[in-house]
Amino acid sequence: QVQLVESGGGLVQPGGSLRLSCLATGFTFSSFAMSWHRQAPGKERELVAHITSGGVTKYADSVKGRFTISRDNAKNTVYLQMSSLKPEDAAVYYCKVFWGRDYWGQGTQVTVSS
Repeated sequence: QVQLVESGGGLVQPGGSLRLSCLATGFTFSSFAMSWHRQAPGKERELVAHITSGGVTKYADSVKGRFTISRDNAKNTVYLQMSSLKPEDAAVYYCKVFWGRDYWGQGTQVTVSS
């Protein structure tokens, strides 16, 4: 079955960096687009970044130039490198794949605070 397991979240100061990872199993990872989403308390879940199976990327305007999505098909892993973090980036971050329906990981908490 499809499983997505995020890791790498934590507490970081404003201006700091974090790299999130999402290990995917249960499907042919290299054939599928992957995406990162986030949800802050009281807000709707929003798309942060998306990468196609061919490596084409797109980003939410709020993170362009600061976040980078990438994938390692040999490791069945998608990454989100986050730099110049702001307090408003604090959220639970989820990775997602669509295969007939959306599959989500359990999420990893990112806290940005001094």
